[in-house]
Amino acid sequence: MKVLIIGAHGKVGRLLVNELQSNKIDFVAGLRSQDQIKTYEAEGFATQHIDLTASKGDIMQSIAYSGADTVVFSAGAGGASDALTIEIDLDGAIKTMAASQELGIKRYIMVSAIYSDDPSKWEATGIRPYYIAKHYADKYLRGTDLDYTIIHPGTLTEDEATGKVRIQSNYEGGSIARADVAKVIAEALETPSTIKKDINIVSGNEDITDAIK
Repeated sequence: MKVLIIGAHGKVGRLLVNELQSNKIDFVAGLRSQDQIKTYEAEGFATQHIDLTASKGDIMQSIAYSGADTVVFSAGAGGASDALTIEIDLDGAIKTMAASQELGIKRYIMVSAIYSDDPSKWEATGIRPYYIAKHYADKYLRGTDLDYTIIHPGTLTEDEATGKVRIQSNYEGGSIARADVAKVIAEALETPSTIKKDINIVSGNEDITDAIK
């Protein structure tokens, strides 16, 4: 397995870089700027430039150059603007899915959000465009033939990792450390039973390995 982390410079993405390195899982850091690439290469990480605003063809070429057989999508506009959120979190995500399929890559993990399938909650979050983007990106992914896992974390925090979570089935809400989200992604990569599943996670008391089986 060789994992391409799209959005490796994001808060979850950077923690995932560290997690995969610790677990000795081969990976490539997908990055949007040359400054980011220089920083990661200086730390000894393999990198690949990926511009999610580019054409699907250009994105497919970048994914192919990475040599990866697995994709983790953890990129996002980070609230820069509603327009950029739609362009990155929705259109950019879908282009990576389509490119992965055309390249014959099967395994694809999406980092989504816990209310992405519950429109009644979107307005209260204050970031409705983000949830719209996540909702339709997730919906598109479920319609592909990719071996996907969609991870829906609760409100993200900067707390230390606990290695423990709670799986939700009814969208109760809650929070979770970004470091634990990274651990869930790393575990899902090596857990075939997570394929074709949506996993809603918040902080809890169950070991991640047991929780996502």
